[in-house]
Amino acid sequence: MRLLRVVSALLLLSVVFAVAQDVRPSAALTPRVEKVLRTIKAADTGQLAVSEEDGRFLRVLVAARSAKTVLEIGAASGYSGIWLGLGARESGGRVVAVEYDTRRAKEAASNIRAAGMDDVVQVVHGDAFAVIPRLPGTFDFVFLDAWKPDYKKFFDMVFPRLTPGGVFVAHNVVNKRDEMQPFLGTILRHPSLFTTVVSPSHEGMSVSYKTK
Repeated sequence: MRLLRVVSALLLLSVVFAVAQDVRPSAALTPRVEKVLRTIKAADTGQLAVSEEDGRFLRVLVAARSAKTVLEIGAASGYSGIWLGLGARESGGRVVAVEYDTRRAKEAASNIRAAGMDDVVQVVHGDAFAVIPRLPGTFDFVFLDAWKPDYKKFFDMVFPRLTPGGVFVAHNVVNKRDEMQPFLGTILRHPSLFTTVVSPSHEGMSVSYKTK
């Protein structure tokens, strides 16, 4: 069974990496969603949103994993949450996106409604360290894009609730790797994970698969 999970995960990673390199536009994006994504990017002067390439990669990962429960830590203005929601819509799942900043949480909720994704994505305002312990159940997929020095703390909190076969993805692991060395050391050496780092864009993402 464990060998089957490992082989399945390797196939998943090979497929999603290949798809991430395909820059052709996807017919799955409606004009409504495309408009909201462009609006968020145009207003993103602080460059908090992931790149479009990273967003497309996240959507494929969620859909390929058939994730039913998706957790986003650090929603910003909702750009990545929309991409995660597009993947979750394909897999029949739901996304909970946690955002600490009051203004950004309101923006994220508004943008997700405008994109017609609020039936799939729920924005929760608050400190993730307080919010996540109150969320029920386990997670099939976790996307982390929050305060970089806290990455290991977030991982330690969430990992016990990541389902076997679950996927943990972290952002900025290339361009901000010096800010998260304890986290990177943990995921690269963890006995219940195997991890790869990919760069659909220049920021880089770690993709970790939980074997047991």
